[in-house]
Amino acid sequence: MTTQSDPPKRNGFRLSQLIYDTRYRSITLQVIALLLIGGGLYWLYSNTVTNLAAQGKDFRLDFLWKRAGYDINQQLIPYTSNDTHIRAAAVGMFNTLLVAGLGCVFATILGIVFGVLRLSKNFMASRLAAVYVEGFRNVPLLLWIVAIFAIVTEATHQPRDFKTGDASMLFNESVAITNRGTFIPSPIFGAGWELLAIVAVLAIGAAVWLRKWSIKRQAATGESPMPIWLGIVLVIAAILLVYSLQAGLMFALLSIIKVAIIVAIAVIGYRVAKTFVPNVLAALIAAALIILWQYFIAGPFWGMFGFQPAFNPSVTFDYPELGGFNFSGGLQIRNSLIALLLALSLYTGAFIAEIVRAGILSVSKGQSEAAFALGLRANRTMSLVILPQAMRVIIPPLISQFLNLTKNSSLAIAIGYMDIRSTLGGITVNQTGRELEGILLTGMFYLILSLLISAGMNWFNNSVKLKER
Repeated sequence: MTTQSDPPKRNGFRLSQLIYDTRYRSITLQVIALLLIGGGLYWLYSNTVTNLAAQGKDFRLDFLWKRAGYDINQQLIPYTSNDTHIRAAAVGMFNTLLVAGLGCVFATILGIVFGVLRLSKNFMASRLAAVYVEGFRNVPLLLWIVAIFAIVTEATHQPRDFKTGDASMLFNESVAITNRGTFIPSPIFGAGWELLAIVAVLAIGAAVWLRKWSIKRQAATGESPMPIWLGIVLVIAAILLVYSLQAGLMFALLSIIKVAIIVAIAVIGYRVAKTFVPNVLAALIAAALIILWQYFIAGPFWGMFGFQPAFNPSVTFDYPELGGFNFSGGLQIRNSLIALLLALSLYTGAFIAEIVRAGILSVSKGQSEAAFALGLRANRTMSLVILPQAMRVIIPPLISQFLNLTKNSSLAIAIGYMDIRSTLGGITVNQTGRELEGILLTGMFYLILSLLISAGMNWFNNSVKLKER
């Protein structure tokens, strides 16, 4: 038995359909919402223009090209107080990018290490990781920034202590850690440094290509891929070779001979020692032989020849020297930058550690059991089996942590680090009275930076997620 129904009659469009017809209702609601939002924005804009006009102000950006007149203590690009406000904003922008970029790297490393340690079966390691995570994520970030800044400032020596002998420089008199900052050698680029930069880029590209090629070869033949450390060694060797050749042919030949002697001492010492002692102890003996040669024997040995080739490199270093009341020369890293970087890294690393722990726990236990059954050790199982599968769970919340770290860097104003919030959004606004323009530009910078970070991390997430057929 079948039934037939009449086709719906077409009576034309009625206004009531905008609400009761599901085909039009969503469009109606969206249009109403758009009108309300547009009306609200217009009301805010008109009120702002009216109030600014009442105060004799208008919306202009010409203040950016006027003289700034204030100093910035940490600079990545040249700047003086006679430069414009827009250049001061650029200095602050680079300072923000510096602390945000380094903070994301350090926080990720800390998060991975402590996230894995929290799952360790070693009682002491897991409890220490738990103390770190709970200690940092349950105390406001601002307090950590101020506390670490106070520790860094109060726990280090004054420059005059280096003159009296109460403190000494580190790493062969090249690094000085003081309560005014850390002084390190700064590079001076001479003629020919461009060739060194090109070689570095080509070497990195070649190492990346070799790594990808070895991975494809592993899929086809089963042979192990080229280890990452070997790629790093090749890049460093290529750069040092070109650097030595630029300094002079005889200097390059002598440097190669010196390096070859050190490598020979390490290899021969390790192989001879491991026939009598365990591998770890053999490695320590080889390291001790290298130190013995380099610091006690090499100097008198090469001194017997009385030959010192000319050394004219394309890149030299300016070392810090104590003069007067402070160090001069070299590169000064302010304690405000060190404290802010440490606080942001440690604080965000605690949250990332929990994300990593959750990602690892999301991987089935059978995966690690299967890896152990194949004979893989615990560290290889973690790096080759567990972490790659956990990445699809780790990366989405990791994006939020990177964005939080970037925006939290604006707390630098509490310890005097001159980021974009302190320059454009602080001193420039106070000097020019252009608070609306300054804050809008500062907010736009953080918005664009956050969108770029999100876009980059989403691209990375798509590249590592599981591909379903």
